[in-house]
Amino acid sequence: MIPIEEQDHALASIKAKTLIESLPWLQAFHGKTVVIKFGGNAMVDAQLQQAFAQDMAYLRWVGIKPVVVHGGGPQISARLSELGIHSEFRGGFRVTTEETIGVVKDVLRNQISAELAAMISAAGAATTVLSGEDANLFRAEKTLVEDENGPVDIGLVGEVTQVNPRAVFEALEAGRIPVISTVAPNGNGELLNVNADLAAAALAVALGAEKLMVLTDVPGLYSDWPNRDSMVSEISSTELEDLIPKLESGMIPKMQACLKAVQGGVPKAHVIDGRTPHSILLEIFTVSGFGTMVLP
Repeated sequence: MIPIEEQDHALASIKAKTLIESLPWLQAFHGKTVVIKFGGNAMVDAQLQQAFAQDMAYLRWVGIKPVVVHGGGPQISARLSELGIHSEFRGGFRVTTEETIGVVKDVLRNQISAELAAMISAAGAATTVLSGEDANLFRAEKTLVEDENGPVDIGLVGEVTQVNPRAVFEALEAGRIPVISTVAPNGNGELLNVNADLAAAALAVALGAEKLMVLTDVPGLYSDWPNRDSMVSEISSTELEDLIPKLESGMIPKMQACLKAVQGGVPKAHVIDGRTPHSILLEIFTVSGFGTMVLP
């Protein structure tokens, strides 16, 4: 049996090596903005929520500027179910009616944003809660989705067409972490439900972010799902553009977001398994990285 003192020394050595390994990334990302789309299982598991909040506070205190954009699919579906309203999805997007858009807005801001901001604050970093409605942050236009029969109207669903990042810059300059929910008005002031993956990509471009990170419920991108041996660790935007039409529907918006980000000037975009605690830190600060990286 190894003496406890030797075990402590070995553990301390591992911790020191990990800190030293992170030094080049601390230098590379210091002062840079990183946009993180928070979603998937990490949103509904208390331990993963706590780990995510700690990651955000850590990034803030080592000089990186995290910006959190979130959706809320499971929570919205749960609230709608409580109200006796059926949830329907087409092409990975929620069909949104006038009856449901108010529920979407309320759950996103007053439940998810508020709770997430409180957890990040408890972990030691100040936050600012925003939505696409605030300070003209997002402007959206209604979109249709394509299925085997052609374009389909899915109601009050839009895609971000304009970003005014002033409120986000102000929060970052004040040392705060923006926590942003994704509803946005169109040109007529009508509120639209905006896909959080694509909103995060548009914001990352507008902020000149160094990186976009999208949390998922899988280890990364599979080129031939469900073949587990087809996991892709790195892919170019050109290769991804060809692959997207062949992907499983739930993965399409996430990979579209990564594609739009790098095509818009963001140096790197990643899809990361949010089921692994501290996956954000593992991606940024370790040699091996985590998930799938999309490059221009």
